[in-house]
Amino acid sequence: MSSHGRAPSGEPDRPDPLPTVDLDLDLSSHELLRRAHVLDALGPDWDPVAALRGEEAAYDLLYSGLDAEQQRMYDELVAAGVLPRRGGGDAAA
Repeated sequence: MSSHGRAPSGEPDRPDPLPTVDLDLDLSSHELLRRAHVLDALGPDWDPVAALRGEEAAYDLLYSGLDAEQQRMYDELVAAGVLPRRGGGDAAA
C-alpha cells in the first residue's frame, strides 16, 4: 500500500489484517517422552560421569602441544572469555 492508504495501481485494496490470536502450547509431556526415548536409546550401560571425563580428556588433548602462535591465540581467546582456562594456565597442561 502507498503511504496515502490506497493500493498502488494493479493491486487490489486489502482489508485490515485479521486480529492476532494468542496460542499457547504445553510441550512438557512431549519433552518428558523425548527424554525417555533418549535415555532408552543410550541404554543401561551409559555412564554419564565417564562420558564427561572422556570429553574433558578430549579437550585436554585438543589444546595440548600448541606451538607459540597457537598458544598466543588460545591465551587471547581465554582472555576474551571465549574459551575456559584449562589446566594450570597452560593449554598443554
